[in-house]
This record gives sequence, structure tokens and C-alpha cells, in this order.
Amino acid sequence: MQLKRMLVNSVSALLFAACAVSTSALAHADTIAWAGWSSASAGNPGSATGTIGAINVTYSGQTSGLTNVPSWTPASTFTGGVVGNAPPHTPTIQIEGGSALTETINFSSTVVDPIFAIWSLGQGGVAASFDFSSKSGQAFNILGGGASTEFGGSALTSTGSVVHGNEGNGLVQFIGSFDSISFTTPNFENYYAFTVGYDATLTPVTPSVPEPATLSLFGLGLAALPLVRRSLSRRS
Repeated sequence: MQLKRMLVNSVSALLFAACAVSTSALAHADTIAWAGWSSASAGNPGSATGTIGAINVTYSGQTSGLTNVPSWTPASTFTGGVVGNAPPHTPTIQIEGGSALTETINFSSTVVDPIFAIWSLGQGGVAASFDFSSKSGQAFNILGGGASTEFGGSALTSTGSVVHGNEGNGLVQFIGSFDSISFTTPNFENYYAFTVGYDATLTPVTPSVPEPATLSLFGLGLAALPLVRRSLSRRS
């Protein structure tokens, strides 16, 4: 009986450890590579250029140029889900909205699950929005959210493919592979800002594929099951 308990406990421990490794591999925040915007021309349309790591990124649409006002703090507002680090306090694209233009961010290489960070969207009593209808076939998640250090506020909300804010701050994570992101900003509101990034740790490996350590632990647990059966058959 004692041998039986030892074998059963060993198998249970191995299976539990395997599940723990599998869960920890999936539940984590990643490092995001954020755009470094180097130049911009104000206008309607205007433009901006920059880089994200080795990827060139350009923006075409309504803009007042680059702004250094957003500090992207507190970090809790601009992190969450897979996003482990907020955008740095560097020049960011300033926008006012109220334009009929389709505004577009282009990447020189395909990026997977890009992150779109939004600061000070709308204000008290004046709503503003990003309408991503041109990408309505692509799912997105709202991450983080809350007050900014500069103007307070609250988390972003969404209805269908439209992201809303009344002094809204937070992140939009697009799901899929993108060469560009297009949107409109139909509501004029003094100014707000945005930037983009991508998951620097993302690889082509499907996240659901177990890690080698997980497979080994599962294998050990399964290999021990026949020993339990033999022990039980000898006792019967």
C-alpha cells in the first residue's frame, strides 16, 4: 500500500509540474519594441518616419508633428496583457482628428500582433475615437488603461472596430500579421497622441506547442503509469 501511495504521488507531482511549466510559458508579459519617430511634417495630410528595431515605419495622415508631452506614465496604464514595458518618453505623433482622411501606418516588414498605444484621446465631455473599420476583419484587444500622469483620465473603450476615449489612455493589441494599419479619426479634439510597437520576443513558433521541458515532464509522468498498474495487479 505504501509503494502504491508513493507511485501515485510521484505521478501526480510530475503531471502537476508539467502543467505548471506549460501555464507559466503562456502567461507572461513580453518586451515590446516601440517606434522611434525621427521626423515629421505637420499637415492634413502630414507624415512621420521612424524605425522599430530594423523595421522602417511611416505614417501618413493628419498630424501636428511630433510631441514630447506624453511621458507614457504611470506604467500601469500603458502595460498589461502581453505588454511588459510602456512606450519610452521620446517624440510621439501628435494628432487632432476631425479629418476625413484615411490615415495609415506602414511597416517595411510584416509585424505580428502590433501594439498601438494611445494617450489623451478625447477629454471630459468631448469624446474622440480611432475608427479601425478598414481592419474590421482583424480582432483586437484593449489592454492596460487608466489615468495618465499629465491629464488623468480613464481606460479606453471599444464598440465594434471603433476605440473611444473621454481623456482615454491605453493600448490596442491587433491580432494577426500586418504590413500596415489604417484608421480614421473623425472627431476633432485639441490634441492627442499615439505610437506603435511590436512584440520583440514573438517567434513563428505557435505558442500552444509545449516547451521541451514540458514534454519531458509529461513523458516521465506517463512512463510511471505502468508501474502503478503493475503494483496494483500484484496486490490484487
